[in-house]
Amino acid sequence: MRIIAGEHRGRQLKSPPDERTRPMLDRVREAVFSSLGERVDDARVLDLFAGTGSLALEALSRGAAHARLVERDPKILKLLRENVASLGLEERATVSNGDALREESWAAHGDVQPYNIVFVDSPYPLLKGAATRRLLLNALAKLVTAHLAPGGVLVFHAPHAAVDDIEFGPGVACDVRVYGTNDIWYLRAAAT
Repeated sequence: MRIIAGEHRGRQLKSPPDERTRPMLDRVREAVFSSLGERVDDARVLDLFAGTGSLALEALSRGAAHARLVERDPKILKLLRENVASLGLEERATVSNGDALREESWAAHGDVQPYNIVFVDSPYPLLKGAATRRLLLNALAKLVTAHLAPGGVLVFHAPHAAVDDIEFGPGVACDVRVYGTNDIWYLRAAAT
């Protein structure tokens, strides 16, 4: 896995030797960042289920101001911190050990500034169980309606056709783009 563009273009990221993380494919990540365009410039980014950090670190490489990366697996968390350090991004990246579905993981020490971009690349099994699906979809709605800056966007990666747009709730506007077996949902606050 590598950084695709920006100041760290071509730099390799460490990834675990097993299958515990499922990083977004380079071609899908490139399409996501092409669609985000200038939104990345000086953005405040939140990366939930950060894994190797490929999404937030790509955003920082492309000019985002700061990123908060949330991961709870201790081994992956160690690797994530190593990736941040290898790129010299400790001043612009906050790595947090926490549950990505809990609101207290989204802010550091009471920092409640809204995010311009939120990445949610959750484990696919969360969408399979009724309880975990509800928790995930409720968290997405809360992020969009209460934690996005005006004009902000939440980028949600899911298996193709695993989610229906009405599941995001009435306060959420969405668009979806399909890349093979991947759906990339772009969620934003609905106009009032």
